[in-house]
Amino acid sequence: MSWDLADPFVIDISVTAEDIDGLGHANNAVYVSWLERCAWRHSQFLGLDLTEYRRLDRAMAVVRHEIDYLAAAYEDQTLQMGTWIVESDQRLKMDRQFQLVRPADGVTLLRAKTTFVCIELSSGRPKRMPPEFVEGYGRALRAPYPLEL
Repeated sequence: MSWDLADPFVIDISVTAEDIDGLGHANNAVYVSWLERCAWRHSQFLGLDLTEYRRLDRAMAVVRHEIDYLAAAYEDQTLQMGTWIVESDQRLKMDRQFQLVRPADGVTLLRAKTTFVCIELSSGRPKRMPPEFVEGYGRALRAPYPLEL
């Protein structure tokens, strides 16, 4: 597989009938749900699951998505979504990059960047990352790929 950066965290995605819109391909909004699924599974892999978020009264909330839709996905295709944490100020903000690939032909269907901000769950307000976030997400930090978004 030709990933934009080395060592992505990867999930497999199966395109189902529910993902398909009136134009016969996966709806753009579905791609956003795949971004969220991949980011969340990566967080869980890093030991930062919902239980830990609640215990710490913190969460990483999306404040911006930048998405390049490069090719369509169709029903019954198997895809792979890779993600990397490419930037973190280790206080409030963190950026992830994503790449969606169709392994059957190696085509990249999507490239995206999502910016997250750390919030206090009890108030919904921005709050400094706890040490567990700095350490957990910091272990996965990679150099960014220059996107043309």
